Amino acid sequence: MTRPCTWRKSPFSGGGEGNACVEVAHLDTHIAVRDSKSPARATLTFPTVSFSRFVEALKEAGR
Repeated sequence: MTRPCTWRKSPFSGGGEGNACVEVAHLDTHIAVRDSKSPARATLTFPTVSFSRFVEALKEAGR
């Protein structure tokens, strides 16, 4: 049985309705990513560890 995803987007999303960004959902062992402007289209999934490392690298680059 597949559980429904709870999609989240950054509070720093673009102006207006805040739909100029990507959304993420935590799955059991992966992170799903989709375009907030086209939520019904395909999603990308990444192993949780890999996605976490990616986010940490982005934070480091922004310092």
